[in-house]
Amino acid sequence: MTLFRPACFISTGSILIDIPLHVSSVPTPGGAITGASSGPVVGGGYTVVSAAARQGVPTALAATLGTGPNSARVRESMRLDRVELLVEELVGDIGTCTTLIEPSGRRTFITTAGVEGEPVTLTPEAANRIAAGFVRLLTEKTGKQPAELRIAVGHDSRISALAIKDSVLTGLTHTGAHGIDCVLASTPAMFMATIFEDTAADGSIMITASHLPYNRNGLKFFTSAGGAEKSDIQKILTYAAEAEEAHGTLDNVLKFDLIGRYCEHLCKKIRDALGGAERPLAGMHIVVDAGNGAGGFFAGRILTPLGVDTSGSRYLNPDGHFPNHIPNPENADAMRAIKDAVVKNHADLGLIFDTDVDRMSAVLADGTDVSRNALIAMMAAILAPDYPGSTIITDSVTSDGLTDFLENDLHLKHLRYMRGYKNVINECIRRNAAGEVSPLAIETSGHGALSENYYLDDGAYLAVKLLIAAAKAHAEGKTLGDLIKDLRHPAEEREIRIKITGTDDVKAYGRDVLAAFE
Repeated sequence: MTLFRPACFISTGSILIDIPLHVSSVPTPGGAITGASSGPVVGGGYTVVSAAARQGVPTALAATLGTGPNSARVRESMRLDRVELLVEELVGDIGTCTTLIEPSGRRTFITTAGVEGEPVTLTPEAANRIAAGFVRLLTEKTGKQPAELRIAVGHDSRISALAIKDSVLTGLTHTGAHGIDCVLASTPAMFMATIFEDTAADGSIMITASHLPYNRNGLKFFTSAGGAEKSDIQKILTYAAEAEEAHGTLDNVLKFDLIGRYCEHLCKKIRDALGGAERPLAGMHIVVDAGNGAGGFFAGRILTPLGVDTSGSRYLNPDGHFPNHIPNPENADAMRAIKDAVVKNHADLGLIFDTDVDRMSAVLADGTDVSRNALIAMMAAILAPDYPGSTIITDSVTSDGLTDFLENDLHLKHLRYMRGYKNVINECIRRNAAGEVSPLAIETSGHGALSENYYLDDGAYLAVKLLIAAAKAHAEGKTLGDLIKDLRHPAEEREIRIKITGTDDVKAYGRDVLAAFE
C-alpha cells in the first residue's frame, strides 16, 4: 500500500516582524516626525501562511526561525494558526521591517536582518561538534576512555540555552561519555561539579555569554584544575573542526539539582563562620537583583534559609530576554536598580549579580555602591586579618587611592597586573606556588577569586564573605561600610570600551594603535 501525505501548503518565504508606522509624511534628512503604530505584527511571508491556515488548509513553514523574541512571536502565531515548522531553528533571531505609511498609501520600508553585525556562529551543530572536541581533550588529560568520563552541563537563562544544551549533551553521549544535566546553574557551580562527590565530574560545560546581550551565547569549560586555558580552547576547536555532527541519546542522561547542592555548600560556609546557628543572619534585610539571569537562587535558597528578610528583591525569575536591565554589575542602569531597591525598602544591604553569577557588586544601606575599587578594598579588608602582609593582585585600571588604602591602611602589598581575569588569577596561582602569600585576585569588573576557594571567580562566594563580615560588624556595633571608610575615591572615573571592526587580528591592531602613540 502506498501512503500519500494529505495535500498541504508549504511556504519557504522569509518571515519578518512588521512594525507599521502611520505618518503624515516621510521626514526630511535630519528631520523628525510623530507616527502612530498598529504593530508589531508577524509579517513577511507569514501573511500568506496565515491566510492558508485560516482557510483550513494543512499548512507548514519551511523558513528559518531563531530563538530570539521576534522568532518567539512567530512561533506563538504558528501555534494559534496550527502551522507546522519543518526546518531546524538557529540560535539568533529574525529581523524586522519598519514601514512608514503616508496618508496616500505610499510605503517606505526600513528592514533589519536580525541582530545587525552579529551573525550567529554558535549554532546547535557547532555546539555538538565542540562537545565532541571537549571529550577528546578530556581523554588526553585524564587517560580515560570516553565511556569512563562523566561530564556535567548547565546553562544560564539565555533564550538559546536549551537548544544548545541538547546538542551538547547528545554530542557527549554519542562519544560514549556520560552526561549530567545540571539544568539552570551558575558558572561557579558548574566548576564545583568537578569537586562535589555527588557529581564527581571529569569535566563540565557552562552554556553562557555572561553579561552580553540576549542574542549571544557561548561555552565555558572546566576540569577540577580550573577553567580551560587558551591552549585548551584551541585544542577543543581544532578537534571540533575534525569532528562530524553526531547525536547520541538523552535517555541515560542524569538530571541533577547542582544549584541545590551548591547552595548547601555556601550555607554551610556561612553557618560555620558564624558559630553554627541554623539562622545566623536572622534580623538582616537584604535585597537581591539577579537581572533575570541565573542568580535568583541566592535570595530564596541561601538568604531565606539563613533567616534573612529578602522582601524588595528584584528580577529573580530567569528570563533570557533580560527585560528589565542587563545583568551586569558594571551597567549603570543595573546599579541604579539595586540602589533604588535598597533605599526604597530600607534594606541593610543589596547584592547584584551578573547573568552567570561569577561577578557581583553590593550596595550599602545608604545607597553607596560597593563596586570596582571599593569592592576590591572591602574584600581585602575582610581578608587582611587572616593574611597579614599578603599580596592583593588586581587588574591595571585601579586607582592610586586603592593602592594607598591597601598598603598604608591594611599593610598589604598591591600588585597591578595586566587586564583579563584569567591573567590575574593565573598570576595569583603562580605567586602562591612560589611561596608568596596572595589570597585574592580580583578585577575592577567584579571578577574575584580567592585562594581559599579553588582560585574560582565566584560572585556568590564574594557575597558570602560580605555577609559574614556584615554579621560580625553588626555584632560589634559597626557597619560593613566602616571597613573602607578611609578609602579615597577618584574624583572622576570613566571606562570607555572601543569596538574594533574590520580585522580578525585585534591584537595586531592594538599594537599598531599603541605604536602610533609612542
